[in-house]
Amino acid sequence: MREVMHRFFRAARGAGVRISPAESIDAMRAAAEVGPGDRTILRDALLLTMAKSGEEKAALAACFDAFFTYPDLEQPQAANDDREDAGEEANEGGPDVAEGTASGQASAELGSLAQMLLAQDRAAIAAALSNAANAAGLTDIRVFTQRGLFASRVLEQLGIAQLRNDIDALNASNPADAERLTSALGSLRETVSEMVSQALLLYGREETEALRNEILRNAPMARLERRQIAQMRVLIRQIARRLRERFSKPRKRQRRGHLDVRRTIRRNAAWGGVPFLTAWKRRHRDKPKIVAICDVSGSVAQVSDFFLLLIHSLHEVVSDVRSFAFSGNLIEVSAMLENNKPEEAMKQIMSAVGFGSSDYGRSFVDFEKDFMSAVTPQTTVIVLGDARSNNLDPRADILKRIGERSKRLVWLNPEGRVSWGFGDSEMPRYATFCNVVRQCATAQQLERAVADIVATYQ
Repeated sequence: MREVMHRFFRAARGAGVRISPAESIDAMRAAAEVGPGDRTILRDALLLTMAKSGEEKAALAACFDAFFTYPDLEQPQAANDDREDAGEEANEGGPDVAEGTASGQASAELGSLAQMLLAQDRAAIAAALSNAANAAGLTDIRVFTQRGLFASRVLEQLGIAQLRNDIDALNASNPADAERLTSALGSLRETVSEMVSQALLLYGREETEALRNEILRNAPMARLERRQIAQMRVLIRQIARRLRERFSKPRKRQRRGHLDVRRTIRRNAAWGGVPFLTAWKRRHRDKPKIVAICDVSGSVAQVSDFFLLLIHSLHEVVSDVRSFAFSGNLIEVSAMLENNKPEEAMKQIMSAVGFGSSDYGRSFVDFEKDFMSAVTPQTTVIVLGDARSNNLDPRADILKRIGERSKRLVWLNPEGRVSWGFGDSEMPRYATFCNVVRQCATAQQLERAVADIVATYQ
């Protein structure tokens, strides 16, 4: 049971359920208490001890059902009929009793797999399949191209070579049993194939997910297909969670400060130097602020969607975040993103200012007129856009004043650097007043850019 549970934990992690060692121990204890007799009770016990959200509960339930569903070996109907006919003939006391006895002696000389198949002992066959799968290392399967390899390994562990020899031997002495074994071998191959496919679904999901995410991380976000957009949203949420886990702990340590050894020793002199009272070195840090200004015109709307989703997923790291969106004019969208689900928020933003022709000059005028007070010496201003102003006045002077008021001005451009400055691109002019200018066309580049920005506050 312990080995089975370890394999189940591995499959659950591949399904996206995060399981800590403590949760694994709790699940093992719960499984030991309820036992494997009632599968429904065991399923509920594992869901209670391991799932931490509705999504994890659904994923874990599906994983449990797939893990504890075993492929069944179907016996050919012809073989069943032959067996029934043979039994009736034996009961009637037919003239071939001596021949049947000889056939029984020949069956006793067959290999164990052939005997199980002829006897149609389902319990023994299921046990043999489980042992063969463990011996073949079926839990190590990762990609679909390995299905044939692992199916061959499982069949070898079952003893298929001996089974072929038994079939050849029976072809000469007992063609009926040879035909039954040949038909049973076909069913056995199908069962092993189903078992390997099930193992790939359970244990190869993590590798497949990692490969798909790696491809998505390096794919241009502006060129994603419709079916990839939902996958990219999931990837962006994973990136946000990873950044939160990376930067939250250092912030907690820095709020507490570092141990001041000298002051601690002096303070505890009355107790012989035993540090009952500790003293900490604390360094004042300005409260971090981020102002994100995003172009949501038709050319970069999809990239802005992912960028805003990532920024507003980092509130645990940077508590003060204000977001603005523009195409022809600029509005604040912080409340929309904070009070609605991301999909609903983006619909509201796009219906308000999205998919228009970008006018950077007018948008910067709107920002300076209504929201310039949001920029302080503690603020990092992030502008996401392709800097294409449609040959209108770019108002680079306003961007210069924003840069002078802020701690740092960062421009993230989803276009390749070779396109900057060509056509109606004002990127070279804007770059003059920015502290950081980076290409940001893929999820990987976006993660690195945001990680570098957040790291300045640690």
